[in-house]
Amino acid sequence: MKKLSLLRLVASLLGSALIATTTQAKDFRLGLLTPPQHIWSQAASAFAADFEQHSQGRHKVALFPAAQLGNEAQMLQQLQTGALDMAFLTNAELSNRAPELGALYAPYLVQSVEQAGQLLTSPEVQQLLDQLPARAGVVGLAFGTGGLRQILSRTPVHSASDLKGRKLRVTPIEALRDFYSHLGAAPTPIPLSGVFDALANGQVDAVDMDLELIWGLKFYEKADTILLSKHMMWPVVGVVSARVWRELSPEDRQALQTLMRKHLAQTFTAYIAKEREWEQAARGSGKRIVEVGPEFFAAAIEAWEAKWRQKAPALPALRQLAKSLQ
Repeated sequence: MKKLSLLRLVASLLGSALIATTTQAKDFRLGLLTPPQHIWSQAASAFAADFEQHSQGRHKVALFPAAQLGNEAQMLQQLQTGALDMAFLTNAELSNRAPELGALYAPYLVQSVEQAGQLLTSPEVQQLLDQLPARAGVVGLAFGTGGLRQILSRTPVHSASDLKGRKLRVTPIEALRDFYSHLGAAPTPIPLSGVFDALANGQVDAVDMDLELIWGLKFYEKADTILLSKHMMWPVVGVVSARVWRELSPEDRQALQTLMRKHLAQTFTAYIAKEREWEQAARGSGKRIVEVGPEFFAAAIEAWEAKWRQKAPALPALRQLAKSLQ
């Protein structure tokens, strides 16, 4: 009887501990690079409200947009220590820790935002996130997207040779630096907050950017040519600190994953509609518009592929998968 009573006591204590774990309130902090009006920031805000409602007010998520907590490298360090709970990070920063993710920057891997959505939500691409806890100290829950990359130039661009020797602003990742180095340009990392002034004062000659920022942050005002190239997609990843993740109940983990996937999936819908609007606005801006395709970058693409097939073994399979998309 004593043994049975002891077992009942242990079971009761374990049950109480589980209830305490699943009901413990927590105020989470979510950092991201983009300004409040950006589609990623809006998705983060909707996610935060949904998660609080789902938890019946037990959990809250405070947002820190516009790099309030530092650049992405600094935010990733905070995630690794548990000082930051979660973030929407560009795949760019994560690929610096997990080179396999660099395959997602293969030039002309997709032809549209629609295809980017299909590719990034496929099981094959979702599996790429499995390496993040060991390599980056975060748990990757879902992909979203930014717009396709374009080039904005202070001076006219008629051929790829017009970009040779030009200082071209890039996000500081190896995949992008390689692409523009093979093109003969001088890739120049500059924080997003400094791009407008860098264009205005000639610190850079051109920028690699999507139409949302080219138009929304008025970068086009300091340029002559908008090169509509659509040469790369630009994924975002919803992540949670691996340290924080280990402390969460199974119920909270499931809710976080479900809701992050839901709201990051909405970035695909948003960009599909908005990309058309921004392109029409760009065409009506009075700036020189030059439309180019893979042939414009042919030599650079060939050199990039040769290097990245070695660095990211998943690249051939991704190319094959992308070809099957409608």
